[in-house]
Amino acid sequence: MSTVDTIGTEEGSTATTGPSDTRTVAAALAHWAASTEPSPADLELADRSLLDTVAVALAARTHEIRPVVDALDSQAARWAALAHVIDFDDLHLPSTTHISTVCVPVALATAGHDGARAARAYLAGAGVMARLGTALGWEHYTKGWHATTTAGAISAAVVAGVAHGLSEAQLTNAIALAVPASGGVQRAFGTDAKSLQVGMAAQAGIQAAQLAAAGASADPRAVEAWMGLLGGDPEHPLVADPGSDPAMIPDGLAIKVYPACYALQRPIGALRETAGGPLAAEDVTAIRLTTPRGTVTPLVHSRPQTGLEGKFSLEYAAATALLDPHSGFQAFGDEAVQRTDAQRLVGLTEITLTDEPGDGLLVGAVDVEVDLTDGRTVTGSLDLPPGSPGKPPTEQQMTAKVEDCLQLGGVTGVSPADISWATGARLLSTHLPAGT
Repeated sequence: MSTVDTIGTEEGSTATTGPSDTRTVAAALAHWAASTEPSPADLELADRSLLDTVAVALAARTHEIRPVVDALDSQAARWAALAHVIDFDDLHLPSTTHISTVCVPVALATAGHDGARAARAYLAGAGVMARLGTALGWEHYTKGWHATTTAGAISAAVVAGVAHGLSEAQLTNAIALAVPASGGVQRAFGTDAKSLQVGMAAQAGIQAAQLAAAGASADPRAVEAWMGLLGGDPEHPLVADPGSDPAMIPDGLAIKVYPACYALQRPIGALRETAGGPLAAEDVTAIRLTTPRGTVTPLVHSRPQTGLEGKFSLEYAAATALLDPHSGFQAFGDEAVQRTDAQRLVGLTEITLTDEPGDGLLVGAVDVEVDLTDGRTVTGSLDLPPGSPGKPPTEQQMTAKVEDCLQLGGVTGVSPADISWATGARLLSTHLPAGT
């Protein structure tokens, strides 16, 4: 089976856009995506994103969702769903989108083994996703939309379109043609639907690019209409003038250290630093967490019973942070969440939400207090978790994460040095074939 999702274009073919497209969001994003050349810093970020995403997808090789994911129609969709299912993928904080889980698989599937072309396509789509997601805004996320999928389908169309050399007019149409698939809600969190809707966004984006290449027309103003319906700002500088920020991915990407929702990275880090090491459950009498209200938006499971629910539970974050030497993959399994000690600490956790001004998962800080049976109360506070753009992962941390992912997926004979834009499609095709 081919490792490239092809898009056929006829030589000299020109697709027409809708009326008055020169000042639309779609046209502005298409022009930026087609013409911007990446800097060395952009390419370095792309390489880290590729390494992280391929490793996380391979970690899901033995995940129970594999038979379900195989029902998706394209490699990119399957790879995207698997890269997202264990919630260990990177995050663009201003847009609340998991950019690479969509854009890396689409780039690998459509650009094949041409590493330079795949990296360039990734950065174009990732840049559009960062800009579009930021313009949709924090209110879009707090209302319950899943920004990774609302912004993801359009961004996937850009990745596929750039990979196959679509003209600006065709790329503008591809962006507009992806609008019907640009949905997804947070009620999917904690279920298979969360990762599947990410895969469907990737698949829809490729299809939109295919339709544009075939000559389909579209009204680019559909993007402004769609943004208005979802509460976004089509006049935001990042979409009205995408080149106003010189970085292809403004504000960088956050790498997860713990395999759970990004909203849990800071409280886990704060509690682990405060405790200074694992505690016995019987030594804890109370746990108090104080955090801005917006930082818990995706944490919808207060009494989790499964590993997947635990990844979206602030209460369980407290339990694993205090009980486990390492809050890694095993800490977010069903048995770990259901253990008596963890459930006891979940019940002891009290959460206070403040109305601190500002938006985002890292607004303000998280303050923690743990009461112990010996009468002591240990306290701590944390603003930036490890792996955030302001505290990027070290080479050693990245290597450790990749090796852990490969071990979880049962992938042997592969090292971090073997994963590149030129080899990524082959590695995913070899270790994540459909129908297994």
